[in-house]
Amino acid sequence: MCQVDEEYSGHLERRSVPGVSKTCVKCKESTAVLIIRVGDAFCRSCFKEYFVHKFRAMLGKNRVIFPGEKVLLAVSGGPASSSMLAQVQEGLSRDAPKKLRFVPGIIYIDEGGACGQSAEEREKAVALLENILRKTGFPYYIVPLEQVFSLPDSVLEPVSCSPEGSGLSYKAAVVQHIQQSEVKQSAGEEAQDAMARLSVHSQYGPEHRQALERLFSSLKTLTAKEDMLQTLRQHLILHTARINGYSKVMMGDSCTRLAIKLLSNISLGRGAALAADTGFSDPRYGDVVIVRPMRDYSSKEIAFYNRLFGVQSVFIPGLDTKVPDKASIQRLTESFIIKLQADFPSTVSTIYRTSEKLHTACPPLNSSAEPAVKCLLCLCALDTKADEASAFQAILLSERLSVGKAQSDPPSSNTAGSQGLSCCQESGCGAGGCCSTSRAPASADLKSLLCYSCRLTMKDMMAVDSLPQYIILEAEKRQRRAQMKQEISEFLLEDEDDDQE
Repeated sequence: MCQVDEEYSGHLERRSVPGVSKTCVKCKESTAVLIIRVGDAFCRSCFKEYFVHKFRAMLGKNRVIFPGEKVLLAVSGGPASSSMLAQVQEGLSRDAPKKLRFVPGIIYIDEGGACGQSAEEREKAVALLENILRKTGFPYYIVPLEQVFSLPDSVLEPVSCSPEGSGLSYKAAVVQHIQQSEVKQSAGEEAQDAMARLSVHSQYGPEHRQALERLFSSLKTLTAKEDMLQTLRQHLILHTARINGYSKVMMGDSCTRLAIKLLSNISLGRGAALAADTGFSDPRYGDVVIVRPMRDYSSKEIAFYNRLFGVQSVFIPGLDTKVPDKASIQRLTESFIIKLQADFPSTVSTIYRTSEKLHTACPPLNSSAEPAVKCLLCLCALDTKADEASAFQAILLSERLSVGKAQSDPPSSNTAGSQGLSCCQESGCGAGGCCSTSRAPASADLKSLLCYSCRLTMKDMMAVDSLPQYIILEAEKRQRRAQMKQEISEFLLEDEDDDQE
């Protein structure tokens, strides 16, 4: 036991603190300037080589982007997307040992209208980001979020996948691209100079700004607002890529961001779409493929690289800026993982490696079955076609019992279709009828067209008619097709097995 008259001076041993290795673990010569993980100390030059090699290896291993393809870089101004832009810019330079062979473009979605920013704040942020984009020499598109209210309904139509290089192997495409580049080298330089001066600023009117404010004010929770913002952002990027001929879109999602996204999407009921939401490639849109080349980088590695090599980034406030941890599911998941990562450094990598094992179940190529029905908002395959003895049906039954409307059969689009049929038979399709374009579908009508996660978002929306017009038109189109298919179902011939022939 301790005694009062004991003296401890000179007898206590000081605890040894682990220090930074003085030499780089790779070259064994230069002085280390940073530590990525325990024992992984790098000097400046070796860290740059390691960082660049990881980016090139991710693109070379998957071989999704063919030479000569147009690739749209989605830049938000943050550290991850700015680092991705710097990697592409360096890979296309003349002195790069293994040059990248695609044609890049840049898109920035101005989300200030949904985040409550004033016009002056939005103009200042766009001006700062435009100075960075102009230095790259790539064509760039600055699109405000208000442009979703002028999108055509063709954005949500399913498009068959027909990649540009599907008929050639990757090596044959590389050889063909090199031959064409040697013939058209001078013309390509002139075209590149002309493209460097190309910048597109989309404009919007005050009615679009008011419509966006009305849309986000109708959402009751921050979780629903962030989910709706992600959906509208993807629609804008998809439309811009299609009208400008881009077949690939690069997103700057880091390993840390994907780990947060994986857990938050599970909490939001998007478990069926995890492979598409967190994988390297996301082919859900058919003609435009989303790729994530930064998914192997942690936020710590990106911060070190941007700091050491002067990669500029712009901080732009978002919906979750300065909000408490429990304000939304996404914010709570982010706080949980970041705090857990501080005490257990393998947290993010463990979650990330789990996401690598996820794959989407695809039908065989020779299958004659109809393509899977996709969600109206996120365009993923519907996960609501479950058996009666399933968790989804149990949740629906619990919801009906909780509101005191227990029924033997859940309401479906067939009931809405029969009601629309009686309207057409009795009084015809007038203003506000079932076939009228001015009629906004009710939330009950939209449920049959949405996946489980998007249903939860729509449940938090007070006014369905505040949705953009292209979503409402596509919903009406799908409902009319379902109604027509039901009407002629009695006259359709069933497929018979021809095994005996």
